[in-house]
Amino acid sequence: MRSEFALAPDLVYLNHAAVAPWPRRTRAAVVRFARENARQGACAYPQWLATETRLRERLARLLGAPDTEDLALTKNTSEALSLVARGLAWWPGDNVVGIAQEFPSNRIPWQALAGLGVQWRALDLDTATDPEADLLALCDARTRLVAVSWVQYGRGLRLDLTRLANLCHARGIPVCVDAIQGLGALPFDLARMPVDCVAADGHKWLLGPEGVAVFYCRPELRDRLALHQFGWRMVAAPGDYERADWTPAANARRFECGSPNMLGIHALEASLSLLEEVGSAAIAAAIAERVAYLTERIDAHGFELLSPRAPARQSGILTFRVPGVPVMALHQSLTAAGVVCAPRGGGLRFSPHFYTPIEHLERAVRLTAACAHTLTAAHP
Repeated sequence: MRSEFALAPDLVYLNHAAVAPWPRRTRAAVVRFARENARQGACAYPQWLATETRLRERLARLLGAPDTEDLALTKNTSEALSLVARGLAWWPGDNVVGIAQEFPSNRIPWQALAGLGVQWRALDLDTATDPEADLLALCDARTRLVAVSWVQYGRGLRLDLTRLANLCHARGIPVCVDAIQGLGALPFDLARMPVDCVAADGHKWLLGPEGVAVFYCRPELRDRLALHQFGWRMVAAPGDYERADWTPAANARRFECGSPNMLGIHALEASLSLLEEVGSAAIAAAIAERVAYLTERIDAHGFELLSPRAPARQSGILTFRVPGVPVMALHQSLTAAGVVCAPRGGGLRFSPHFYTPIEHLERAVRLTAACAHTLTAAHP
């Protein structure tokens, strides 16, 4: 599968937790679509809709969703989470429970409810010893939702969604999950992880473009979400343009107010075809092997690991720091050396995918040590 990727030979790409490179087949799908559009306009629109249908089917399999009717295609994770944040009926004194170290996409939509008298209660992971139980401990009779990321973006902590959902459901509290840092890297199954909402954009571990995301919402909760976006596509009869009366679609298409991102749909469908060929179990095993290798090499160099060591808590994200070396300066040096990573979670974040060569991992750690030595010598 390495032949599917055409990265520049002088790059070590360890930034799939930010924006992933496209596989060759994805690039080819975009080129085909562009050429077709340029030569024929929308003559092939029925075939484009067939590609959209295949994408929905692939996403349903990826999530273990019982039906494509429960999935909506949104612009991004933020839009999907905002559908929940602004769709639920809130009362002054209600609260949402989350995590302090969240990416802004899964923090701002809930904080923005403050104007309605809704409190956002955040668990500090730095002091948590049992994240699922600690989240539940923040809940009370006025908790309307627990909203968390499956995998934390900064240091890669993975939550046990099965346990969290069961704990919350026993108290009658729904669970909304930002899955962008896990979906595509780790197996996901709604039958085993019975959360109520899932949102994830396609540009990270799914190896797709920005601008297309999946939003799953359990039917019972879907019917409770008030709509705030309206247009021709979210109605029950989207092709009857002359009809004066209208009702929202009964399925998740009610969240898709207007024309789809057809270019992005073609790209993401192609990327997911690759992930399906490899298989989620094989992808997870390959990523775990790379995380274990990086952990061993980081320990051998005396760097400080910030990501979890317990396999059940690990993900594709490995964050560490070099004692005494400023993170931003080290990141800048590594970028100049061709190592693509990110400063996150108080350290350097490496995020390899299943196809990342092991030798690239060794090169990245070796360059980290060399850059750190140079920085230390320059500023003793």
